Amino acid sequence: MTSLIDTTIYSAITEAIRVEAARILSEGEVTAVVGYAAARRKGSAQPIVINTAADAGQLIFTPSCVNNLAVYLTKAKKEISKTGKIGIVVKGCDLKALVGLMGESQLKREDMYLIGVPCIGVLASTVQPATGLTAETIAPKCTECDAHLPQGCDFVPAQTPVVTKLEHKYAAEIARLEALTPAERWAYWKEQFTKCIKCYACRQVCPFCFCEQCLCDRNKPQMVDTTPRPAGNAAWHIVRAMHLAGRCAGCAECERVCPMDIPLNLLNRKMAMELKELYDYEAGFDVLDKGPLTMFTDKDDQSFIK
Repeated sequence: MTSLIDTTIYSAITEAIRVEAARILSEGEVTAVVGYAAARRKGSAQPIVINTAADAGQLIFTPSCVNNLAVYLTKAKKEISKTGKIGIVVKGCDLKALVGLMGESQLKREDMYLIGVPCIGVLASTVQPATGLTAETIAPKCTECDAHLPQGCDFVPAQTPVVTKLEHKYAAEIARLEALTPAERWAYWKEQFTKCIKCYACRQVCPFCFCEQCLCDRNKPQMVDTTPRPAGNAAWHIVRAMHLAGRCAGCAECERVCPMDIPLNLLNRKMAMELKELYDYEAGFDVLDKGPLTMFTDKDDQSFIK
């Protein structure tokens, strides 16, 4: 039987967010707040930037608030951060992205007012926005979330989420793939990568793809074929997965926006599992200036050295 996940606290969270946003805007503590508002489609939500306390009533938080708003403080909306201190509504996975960006000197903590939201989960991209949140409709990333209650924020509503334990969907799929032979696994990923049309939506939505010019766009020398061909597609996705190793916050935005339904977050989750096993490291709420692949310690595995 399908078990509904209780999201009744989301109404209270919405009200708390509105009150706090109105306060920090009216008192001049921030110049803008990045959050979520209702979109045209029934039950759906979209990012919004408000600049006045009067607009705080537009803010919402529902299971349709899927976007990782951290990207709005990087390349997506550069003009926002130039106005002054910014308030931003963050789920746990979004906060991990902000922490990672602070560790990479892309953002400063004193320039942000963090409004953390207790999050039970959000809807999968394949379901209708007005659908209720259930074990079947919840986003796969939420089944493995360890950050339902964000830590270290300037404000967090008093509501405590009651989280339903669910099967870890990515872990189960990774286990299935690892049970295959190497040839079978490669055939699976070749089939997935062949679907890629090189739209780069995955890159555009990722908070950690903040370079002014991507290495993969250069043609002198050309590192990765920019046309949607099998070899170039595989190179692009493997390079990107390696580039995110030790950095990925697990927001799964890349997978959500992919128009070809390539399971991109499987690669990210697999890399996260490897880093946990090899270096006992996982992206979290600690601001670190160096990750496991950009530093060396005497405890590192050196078995690869012959």
